[in-house]
This record gives sequence, structure tokens and C-alpha cells, in this order.
Amino acid sequence: MASQLALKSRINSTTSLGKIFNAQEMIASSHIAKARTVALNAKPYSDAISDAVQALAAHTDIDHPIVRKKESNPRVAVLALTADRGMAGAYTSSIIRETESLLDRLDGAGKKPELYVYGRRGVSYYKYRNRDISETWEGDSDHPGVRIAEEIADRLLADYMKPASEGGVSELYIVFTEFVNMVVQKVRVLRMLPVQVVRTGTAESVVADDDASDAKPKSGDKDGETSPLYAFEPSLDQVLDAILPKYVQSRIHECLLTSAASETASRQNAMHTATDNANNLIDDLTRQLNASRQASITQELTEIISSADALNKEEE
Repeated sequence: MASQLALKSRINSTTSLGKIFNAQEMIASSHIAKARTVALNAKPYSDAISDAVQALAAHTDIDHPIVRKKESNPRVAVLALTADRGMAGAYTSSIIRETESLLDRLDGAGKKPELYVYGRRGVSYYKYRNRDISETWEGDSDHPGVRIAEEIADRLLADYMKPASEGGVSELYIVFTEFVNMVVQKVRVLRMLPVQVVRTGTAESVVADDDASDAKPKSGDKDGETSPLYAFEPSLDQVLDAILPKYVQSRIHECLLTSAASETASRQNAMHTATDNANNLIDDLTRQLNASRQASITQELTEIISSADALNKEEE
């Protein structure tokens, strides 16, 4: 059995850690409501931009990088969104595990993935293993702003628009954590570019009826339903050139915000579990200390009684 001094030392150190865990849990609890609200508020704008891009791509016969790359380029970009700080349980390790799986799948498909990492924990992980990283960003992973979203979007969009001879990429993937609720956060892989066009029957008929793609309204109907009318001014390419940066930035910003809410929720859950484990460990150590103290007292009493008996026998 460990000595009483060692048990007291472990109880004191565990109590200190428990206070730190409890403080981190309270901080995360105070931030989660705001993080969740910000993520939910950004979603309608991001969805509107995505719907606009899908509508433009589905209702027009366009040849734009937003829906396809002309050249055959095996290089693809993979952006992993991790955390800056620890104490968030398996949050960062789940992102890294999914990123590694995606990189293996892309390698198996004959592509050459280029890694981009946001978050100090992910950057440290890959640098420690001497992995090639095209670009890194750090700071404010639990409350990302618009500026960091702009920086990431500008770099990724610039690489996407470059030709293959200049080191450009042909696809863009994002690995992030989707905030479902306080208990469930799911790791997702999103292929952001090129936009996958889902052509409905109405849209296909529209494209077939009109070969021109610029500055002409398009219409069609199926089963009595009339498709929306679109007019592109001054031209379709100029409209797409203007909306593409906003689409990339808004989706990256949405992914950053939902990842921040997931990180905060993961940290709160991890710190709550750590606090409970610390309290349980303190209870176990306290029981061991009491048992050790009782055994020591019993031994001292036994020694006193034995000494008294020995003295009585000598007097007799």
C-alpha cells in the first residue's frame, strides 16, 4: 500500500487538476451558446449562395471552372480544419484520422493530394511527422472570423484557378466537424470544387432547348411545373466569376463556424468527463488514505498493548 504522504500528494495534485478541468468546462459552457448561434446564423447565407451556384450550373450549359476543369490535372487540394488547443477529447484526432483516410483514397485513385491545414494541433501533428504541407493557418479556431476565412479562400481559390503547369489543383476537399447537437458532432468530407451539378428533368430540357449560355432567359416546364427564369447581366461568365469567390468563402466560413461550435462542445464534454474522473479518483485515493491511516493506528495500538502485556508479565 502506498504511503500516506504519497496518497496525500496524489490527492492534492488530482484536486488541482479537477479544478482546472471544472474551470475549462465552465468556460466552454459559457461559449457554446454563442458559437452555436453564430454557426446557425451563417448557414442561411451559405445555403443561399450554394443554391444560387447550383441553380446557375444546373440551368445553363456552361463551361466554367466552377463546374469542370478543362485540363487533366491529378493534383487535388485537401483542407483539414483542426483545433488550436487541446482538452477537446478526440476532436482533432478524429479530423486527422478522416483526413488520412481521404488522402489514402485519393492516392489509390491515382491523384496527388496537396494538404492544407488550419489549427495549431493539426499543424504540429503533420510537422512532427515531416509531412509536406502546402499552407497552414493558426489562431482562433474556437471563434474564427471572416478575415481568416478570406485568407483561406483566397489561397485555395488561387491554387484552383492556376493551370496545372503552375502547380494548380483540379479539386478542392474540406474535412471538418459538423455540429449536430451538444452530444453529437460528426466528421464530414465536403467536395467543394468543382460543383457537382444535379440536373433535374426540367433543367435538362431547358439546356436542350437553348444552346446559348449568355444573356438569355431560360424557361421550361414539366408536369405543369414551370422552371425559374434566369437572365445573366452582363454575361454568364462574369456572373460566375463574381459569385465563385463568394461561394468558396461562404462555404469555408460556414465550415469554420460549425467546426468551432463542435470544438467547444467537444471540449465541454471532455472536461465534464475529466472532472468526474478526477472526483472519482479523489474518492478512491481518500479511501486508500483512510484505510492506510486506520491500519497504522491499529498497528500502533497493537504494539502498545503488546508492550503493556510484556511489562505486566515482568512485574508478576
